[in-house]
Amino acid sequence: MTSASSCGACEAECPNTAISEGEDHYTINPDLCHGVLGLLAEPQCTSVCPTDSITPDPARKESKDALLAKFKKIHPDKEPVLS
Repeated sequence: MTSASSCGACEAECPNTAISEGEDHYTINPDLCHGVLGLLAEPQCTSVCPTDSITPDPARKESKDALLAKFKKIHPDKEPVLS
């Protein structure tokens, strides 16, 4: 994911605290975002965004394996739930 909207509805929904308020909009830290792979069925930020402003960063394509590795690094005490 890349940037979020300016309303901030997504910030509290992120289980990784990857979203923070930027200068003119909320931003997503790509090192903390694994698209909720292993945790939830869909990204919580996109499910609450009233404007569909949250979009993937085309310059940062990550494989499922890379996202899973990020999940394990962020949540070493949790077992991923994969569907």
